[in-house]
Amino acid sequence: MPTDCISYQNSGYFSALMNDYLDQKPDLDTLYNHFPTLENFEKQIAEKQLNFNADGDGKRQTLVAALEKQYSNLETSALTRQNIAALAAANTFTVTTGHQLNLFSGPLYFLYKIISTINLTTELKKKYPASNFVPVYWMATEDHDFEEINYFNFKGKKFRWNKESSGPVGRLSTEGLDDFLAIFALEIGAGTNANAIKKLFEDSYLQHDTLADATRYLANSLFGAYGLVILDADNANLKRTFIPYIKEELLQQSSYKAVMETAEKLKDYTIQVNPREINLFYIEDTIRERIILENGIYKVNHTKITFTTTEILALLENHPEKFSPNVIMRPLYQEVILPNLCYIGGGGEIAYWLELKSFFEKVNVTFPILLLRNSALLATEKQAKKADQLHLSWNDLFAKQTDLVNRKTKELSEFPIDLIHLKEQLRQQFESLHAITNQTDKSFAGAVKAQETKQIKGLENLEKRLLKAQKRKLNDVLERITDLQNELFPNTSLQERQANFSEFYIENGPALIPELIKQLHPLESNFKIITLP
Repeated sequence: MPTDCISYQNSGYFSALMNDYLDQKPDLDTLYNHFPTLENFEKQIAEKQLNFNADGDGKRQTLVAALEKQYSNLETSALTRQNIAALAAANTFTVTTGHQLNLFSGPLYFLYKIISTINLTTELKKKYPASNFVPVYWMATEDHDFEEINYFNFKGKKFRWNKESSGPVGRLSTEGLDDFLAIFALEIGAGTNANAIKKLFEDSYLQHDTLADATRYLANSLFGAYGLVILDADNANLKRTFIPYIKEELLQQSSYKAVMETAEKLKDYTIQVNPREINLFYIEDTIRERIILENGIYKVNHTKITFTTTEILALLENHPEKFSPNVIMRPLYQEVILPNLCYIGGGGEIAYWLELKSFFEKVNVTFPILLLRNSALLATEKQAKKADQLHLSWNDLFAKQTDLVNRKTKELSEFPIDLIHLKEQLRQQFESLHAITNQTDKSFAGAVKAQETKQIKGLENLEKRLLKAQKRKLNDVLERITDLQNELFPNTSLQERQANFSEFYIENGPALIPELIKQLHPLESNFKIITLP
């Protein structure tokens, strides 16, 4: 194949906002702090150090204590333990990614997010050896949309966990997943790698009581050797650090005002999230509902729970764990409790982060560098060979299937299907006719124009018929082309959004993750094509 990467902008899978961000369009300058280059991290380190350590080391000690407790029953690598301990030091910073608690990690990009985070900390350490850099996976334990995470795909089949959930998903019991594993185990069959996958699922989900604990075990099993630190921020002590910001949100609704102003600057793009007047939830084990202010009374949506201002502030002081930030406030919570330099996320995530900088400035918290996570397409050597035989480039395969088929039909046809030259000749002839009508009777102009339109339309119809006829004639080779594209882009979508890592682990085993770590470079804005054996 001619190349092993394609720019994000040319891939056709990223929004106009993301393309403009990557191109550093001047109109977006005010929406982020520093663009993600290795050199710009020097400024970010200085700013975060000043901002985060201004209150002394209280926040760092709280963070370390919370992590040590969360890891107390988990077999932890020496590097992860070292990273947790290092967070107590003023010269230690984090690079963070976040992800939902998708069943068995969900789509492939779960891996790419975390690998981007690990690899960036490695690059930063080489560039800035005087500081320490810790990769953090922020588990979205407080989310409540269970329907988004209760399944994963394996070789085109969807495996769904049928269970009811109404509260924060991290607290959800894993009961019933033994039946799920039995069905999945039949699908993946036997063999060393298949057995390893079954054991990983069993150890993660059948040996742990909650979805948060199961996901922590899974992520640690996959990435603990690389020093990954996994954080569950659904924690009373961590939220105590966040109390001043929750209080301001309850009393002043600062986020709403600031984000709405920014949304106006993004009116030419698709707005990712819209703020509410209060961007907080009330949570218990089986409840996660919005807090609403009506006529001076704070109400918990869809319940009979209400608070006066005095009562809700007392609750905040005594039980901060009952308050949960929504998509607008969660980034602020992250940056308040972590000495964070950079957030790594997908296009949709970076888009909503771009709405938040003015809010961060209002509450005097350093805004992180925003980095688009690595994206990758995994192909086998057999698929790469097929592409070569069919004279397909990666640019070809990233194209919309209709466009690809039409283009290849025209390329493979023994005669030209595109009648552009005939249409041009026709237009030139009619130009002469138009000139004649202008010199004689201008009433003929309408009739001449109508005839021109009719004849051009006739040629276009002939083109369509020729194209259709050639598609029938070239059916065998076109079918091979579309079959290959469908293998690489299941459901006409990106592979990374559809397939689960287990599909590739069965073929590649424990070599899979080291290979991805070797191939993915977080500061290169390219969609990587990786050929696996």
